[in-house]
Amino acid sequence: MNNKVLKIAILGILVCFIFGLQGCTVHHVHPTKVVKVKKIPPGHAKKMSGEKSAKNHAHKH
Repeated sequence: MNNKVLKIAILGILVCFIFGLQGCTVHHVHPTKVVKVKKIPPGHAKKMSGEKSAKNHAHKH
């Protein structure tokens, strides 16, 4: 379980680097605006969206 959380956290950080600080901030401020994440390849985007929403839920609760 801890490994999965760590993986998601690392993925989140990597996504931040991929999108740049601005994209990261926008996502963290407005978690609902996942539409902006669709700039990556479809398969990639789907995977990231799922993991990111999971991360956001963890953060919010």
